[in-house]
Formats: sequence, structure tokens, C-alpha cells
Amino acid sequence: MNRWLVVLGAVIIQINLGAVYAWSLFNQPLIDKFGWEREDVVFTFSITIAVFAFTTIFAGRLQDKIGPRWVATIGGLLLGIGLILSSQATTLTQLYFYYGVIGGIGIGMTYVCPLSACVKWFPDKRGFISGVAVAGFGLGGLIYKPIIGYFVESTGVSSSFMYLGIIYLLLVVAGAQLLKDPPVNLTNESNNSNGTDSEETKQFSPKQMLSTYQFYMLWVMFLFGSISGLLVISFAVDIGVELVGLNLERAANAVMVIALFNAAGRIVLGKISDQLGRTNTLMVIYGITALIMFYMSFGTMNYGIYLVAVSLIGFCFGGYLALFPSVTADYYGTKNIGSNYGFMYQAYGLSAFAGPFIIKVIPFTQAFLISGLICVLAIIMAKLVQAPNLVSKKFPEQEAVRN
Repeated sequence: MNRWLVVLGAVIIQINLGAVYAWSLFNQPLIDKFGWEREDVVFTFSITIAVFAFTTIFAGRLQDKIGPRWVATIGGLLLGIGLILSSQATTLTQLYFYYGVIGGIGIGMTYVCPLSACVKWFPDKRGFISGVAVAGFGLGGLIYKPIIGYFVESTGVSSSFMYLGIIYLLLVVAGAQLLKDPPVNLTNESNNSNGTDSEETKQFSPKQMLSTYQFYMLWVMFLFGSISGLLVISFAVDIGVELVGLNLERAANAVMVIALFNAAGRIVLGKISDQLGRTNTLMVIYGITALIMFYMSFGTMNYGIYLVAVSLIGFCFGGYLALFPSVTADYYGTKNIGSNYGFMYQAYGLSAFAGPFIIKVIPFTQAFLISGLICVLAIIMAKLVQAPNLVSKKFPEQEAVRN
């Protein structure tokens, strides 16, 4: 099988999953139609992200057992059904359940499958291929923005859920049919950027991974990077209006710029990590993030500097989402990459709630300062963390001698 067909399926799937980031386009139409409060409508997105992130744990384990095709197919069906049902929602509770829970489960079921399959097919370029796989997710909201706008304008917000649900269902299920795990001998190829054992001797189960201190260091690093990125991405327009003094229209230009740099960062930084190494690349992007955060906290910004700053944050944020699947495979093997990365991905799920909570408590400038400091801490952690050794439970004395 041509392994690039797997990548094609992954990109098709991720673009449709990433359309969830265009949720804000539904806010005002739902408020106008049903008279709901903005905070209550926006909470639908928070539920979706939380359910999506949590579901990756179970979906990852399931796809490790039965393969990515069936799990992604089930996820595509659930995502489509969730949106089709959302077209019939007349209460917030129904919207939360149909879109947030059923749709969120659909996204979570599907998300890990393309990543897992691509990482296994490309042991020679994990960083690059992870970046390509998740770049589609970053571009999904941008690609679907005019499509969603057209449906909402021409058919109404409720009917738009139905049409989008049908499109997502068809395209995700179609993309899932291209997903397949490679032959066993390919997954056993050695490609560890940290220079330790071969893949055959480094296949951690989730339980074994969770017993290593390295997992918790990596998890916290992922959390710190995600918090910093989402703090700027989620409030880019507000930052432009409040700190730079822009009007709403000019500040909104940052959304498109961030989306493009976010997607580019996933591919470019993933590729760089294949040559420079995951740890070195992470240290660089944490350093860039910290410098930008410190400047945004203490410096003054005009329109140009503002666009450069948010673009670089988006670029680095894309890097975190591209590198941590590869780091998980490097440290813990590819056999259980689905379930292992599902646990790692919970750091991102938590970070989606951290930004809004922080901004409710402290102003932007103080939040940027804290973000810069935790990125400095992440650099130190990246310097200290080393790949774990898998010690056999059956023959620990032999494993100790070998190491």
C-alpha cells in the first residue's frame, strides 16, 4: 500500500475535524434565533473540546487493538449524527448533548487514528508527518469558515448543522477507509532521536508509560506550551482591541493570520525536529514563545508588531501539537501510540479551560508574564528529560545487564 494514501486520508479527516474551531460563527445566529446568552452558547464549544480530549484516551486504546480504520469510521458517523441532531435542538441542553457530547465523542474517536497510522508508516520522518497530519486540523476552521457562513446565511443556523453534519460524515468516513496500520516489520524500525534502544525493545504499555517520571514531565511541558498558545489564540481579537487599540475589523485579521502560521508551524517545526531533534526543537520554540510573551507583557505594540507577535505564537503553538505525538512515539514506542498519546493529549484538553479562567482573574499583561515564566520552566524541563528505559518484568536482571 502506498503510505502517502494514508497521509491523504489523515488530512481529509483532520480538516473536517478542525472545523470545530469555527464554532464562533454559530454564536450570534444562535443568540438571535433562540435568545440565549452568549456565555451559554460559547459553553457548547468548551464541552466539545473537553469531551473530545477525554475520548482520545479510550479511542486510542481501541484503535491500537482493532486498527485505525474502524475507529475513525465510527467517529465520523458519530460526528455527523451529532451535528444532524443539533439541527433539531431547541434547548441549550439538547445542543450541549448533541453537538458537545455526541459530536465531541466523534471528534475524539477519530483524532488519534490518523496520527497513529501516519507515525507508524513514517518511522524515518515522524516529526514532519505528524506535522502534516495535524496541520489539516489547524486549517479546518479557516477552510470551513466561508462554507459555514454560506449555510448559515442561506439556510439558517439550525439547517446549517444538518448540511455540515452530512458533509463531515461523508468525508471523514471516506478518509477513514484510507487508514491502515503498516506491516509489523516497519513499525519495528529504529528511529529514536534520543539515541537509546531500538523500537523492538521500547514498546511501553499505557500502564508502563504512566509509571515513568518522564511522562509527567512531558505532560506538564505540553500543558505549559498549550496554555501559552491558546491564551493568545483564543483572545487574539480582544488583545488587539484592548492592548493595541485596534478596531474590531483590523483585530479580526489576526484570526486568519494565526490559522495560517499555526498550520505552517506544525509542518515546518515537525520537519526541523527530524533533523535538529525533538528536545532541541522544543527548547527553541519555548524560548521564542517566552520572548514574545515577555514583550507583550512589558512592551508597546502597533498593528504590525501585534500581527508578528500573534503569528509567532501561532507558529510555535502548531509546533507543540506536531512534536508531542512524535516525542510520545520516540519515548514509548509506536505499538501503543494511540492510547499513550491519548493520555498525553489530556494536557491540551486542560489547557483549553486554563486560558479563559486566567483572564477572568488577572489582566492580559500579567497573564503574558506568567506564560513567559512557565515557558522558561519548560525549557529547563526539556533540557533535563531523558528517554526512559523499558525494564522487562519477566527478566529484570537481564534487562539491567543489557542496559
